[in-house]
Amino acid sequence: MSVLNLEALFHPRSIALICGDGAVGSIAPVLTRNLLRSGFEGPILPVDATCAQLEGVRTHPDVASLPLAPDLVVVATAPETVAGLVAEVGTRGSRAVVIISGGFAELGVRGRELQDEVLRAARPNLVRILGPNCAGLLAPQAHLNASLAHVPAAAGRLAFVSQSGAILTSVLDWAKPRGIGFSHLVSLGDMADVDFGDILDYLANEPDTSGILLHIEAIKEARKFLSAARAAARNKPVIVVKTGRHPESARAAALHTGAPEGSDDVYDAAFRRVGLLRVSALEDLFDAVATLDLTKPPASDRLAILTNGGGMGVIATDVLIDEGGRLAELAPEARSRLDELLPPTCPRSNPVDVGGDASPELYSDAFRLLRDAGGTDAVVAIHCPNALTSSESTARALIDASRERPDVPLFVSWVGGASVEASRRLFAEARIPSFETPGQAVRSFLSLVRYRRSQNQLMETPPSISQEAAPDVEAARRTVNRAIAEGRATLSEAEAGALLDAYGVRNVAAERPRSGPDLFVGVKEDSLFGPVIVFGRRAAGPGGTAETRTGLPPLNLRLARELVADDVAGEGDAIAVLLVRIAQLVVDLPEVCALEIDPLVLDGKSANAVSARICVRPDERPGRSRLAIRPYPKKLEETVPLGDGRVLLLRPIRPEDEPALRRSFDKLTDEEKRLRFFTNWKHLSHPMAARFVQLDYDREMALVLTDPVSEGEGEIYGVVRLHADADNQHAEFAVIVGGAMTGLGLGPMLVRRIIDYARGRGIGEVHGDVLARNLTMRKLCKVLGFRESVDVGDASIIKVRLKLNDAPR
Repeated sequence: MSVLNLEALFHPRSIALICGDGAVGSIAPVLTRNLLRSGFEGPILPVDATCAQLEGVRTHPDVASLPLAPDLVVVATAPETVAGLVAEVGTRGSRAVVIISGGFAELGVRGRELQDEVLRAARPNLVRILGPNCAGLLAPQAHLNASLAHVPAAAGRLAFVSQSGAILTSVLDWAKPRGIGFSHLVSLGDMADVDFGDILDYLANEPDTSGILLHIEAIKEARKFLSAARAAARNKPVIVVKTGRHPESARAAALHTGAPEGSDDVYDAAFRRVGLLRVSALEDLFDAVATLDLTKPPASDRLAILTNGGGMGVIATDVLIDEGGRLAELAPEARSRLDELLPPTCPRSNPVDVGGDASPELYSDAFRLLRDAGGTDAVVAIHCPNALTSSESTARALIDASRERPDVPLFVSWVGGASVEASRRLFAEARIPSFETPGQAVRSFLSLVRYRRSQNQLMETPPSISQEAAPDVEAARRTVNRAIAEGRATLSEAEAGALLDAYGVRNVAAERPRSGPDLFVGVKEDSLFGPVIVFGRRAAGPGGTAETRTGLPPLNLRLARELVADDVAGEGDAIAVLLVRIAQLVVDLPEVCALEIDPLVLDGKSANAVSARICVRPDERPGRSRLAIRPYPKKLEETVPLGDGRVLLLRPIRPEDEPALRRSFDKLTDEEKRLRFFTNWKHLSHPMAARFVQLDYDREMALVLTDPVSEGEGEIYGVVRLHADADNQHAEFAVIVGGAMTGLGLGPMLVRRIIDYARGRGIGEVHGDVLARNLTMRKLCKVLGFRESVDVGDASIIKVRLKLNDAPR
């Protein structure tokens, strides 16, 4: 359902509270008190047959006696009664229900049956369910507190979402003395209906929310979550702490939430893939988002550390290296300046220790030196209180120096208690990120580094792979089907070699491979995310363990290179090509449930298999639904013959198309750009082009009309796009055909194809914006059945809408 009716959950006009059946009646006073004291301006209607009033408010004996149909209903009754209540309030017209009651999926078979009953009761009236087994929600800016929270929440611009009610109330308690405010706090509980994906879709477009914090124990629908997370991360920071990192704690989380476990390494890969920033602890969530609010992410991970206590510098360095950062290398010129600046007893290296008796002037001069040294991306400044110098004076001097170059991020840790509180207030007023410990400062720096990398990766587009070695999918499928028909779960060595050969991976078992790194590639099934790709290297010596990286198919060259990283100097591209081909094998052949190439050897130009083991099984899942990320929809490809004898290819756009898309934009006339994009852009920037070509095929579609050659190499003559809302009910379309190709009927053909696609997806309405003076486009829309209306905010824009009444439901 996604965001359907979530407005009734977060911005209700009226609320009913149903409780008091004797099972969980003690909760009623807390819920009533929170609702009444939140400042909510609409009617609050308690329903309780056991008492005449709650917190001084008259109660109603049942739902039928309510004077109106409340938008939001909060339920805290015995689990056996909940389904009936949901059906009753839905019939009355309510559209959202928060179920505080426990005793559902978290308790096993009978609990899951009760939860299914609730969902069946909600479905006819499209009632959204938050919970069950949750602590409710708070929306301070809407004066809504429908929760079990023991303290009110301050209004702010952060949203916090957690499955655990205990975590939510603990975070609220932790944030209050620190002055941290929230736009929303949501306890998801068992996630029978509303889950992380729904909340992310809602918050991504919520103007009062500038950052989203997630505490995740487990997710339920991988594809839905990843699509929503990617869309949200393009709009604002999304920071996640994922608990249950180890098998033991993952099992505990599964028992707590009723959700599938999933492997932590796969969760990690999934978060990276969609641009989420993962941190290790709850306190890191707030450190990271506060830092993002105060400073720009650094260009890279080279950190200079300044301290007046050598031991603290060592601690900071340990954290930096442990977390994957680097100490900035000081150039000879910088070291010479340190010789002039520092006392003889101080070391001339990074970390820079200025000594416990350093004056504010010496401390700030040392900071300037590090800040201006080439190769420094940021500075962490540490100060330990002592009787020889003033913490507050040093803070003032550092603040003044930092204002000279705000482009170099500064993180500070004034270590101690009461003696440094005044200094911390000064840093807060100056909007400089300040932390109680050096480790926190370093981790916050690295969080910003990872955030910038994740955002850059969302904008990166890969080069194309030569189509000369296109896979022989039919030959591969025959090999797999033969083994399954014979009742075998494992392919023979010859069959495994033939299958890999069909995908351009050579089997060199009969040859003498050269010596090299002990590498391997595998495919494994994750219980939540489906098939994943594993690349790794074995440690030398007996008992050595393997270092692995995990990625989700499908892969392109950029994603594959990220898996390879710097493990194989000079030959990473060869391995990346192999990983892309293995990922395509997984996409094409759902019957392949496990694969291992071990060892993997290199010959300077390609990566080859010495030994391979492939396991298969009948696949009963529809299409490619087992994949957490929807792959390229090849079935939409079709050839388009032109009247002059040329043949073009109509196909979905790919990230590799960025160069061709930018070339085609440059060829448009100024008038064509204004008619299509409503702008005077001279060129299509890389970030904008990346957004056009990097699609989540589960939500968006763009078809390009191009030469039948490799992506990025030919020309793009026309593009039609469709972007559906989170509910898959309405979709916006846009189309453009280059001037050289007009008059050939390509524009109408493109629009018809995208309408057919929308109809096949079950979308109910297609709409778009057209400049009033674009008579050609308006005529086309009229022929296709679109209805026009004038934009109420801009008379130069015409709204066109087409109801797809015969679309499947």
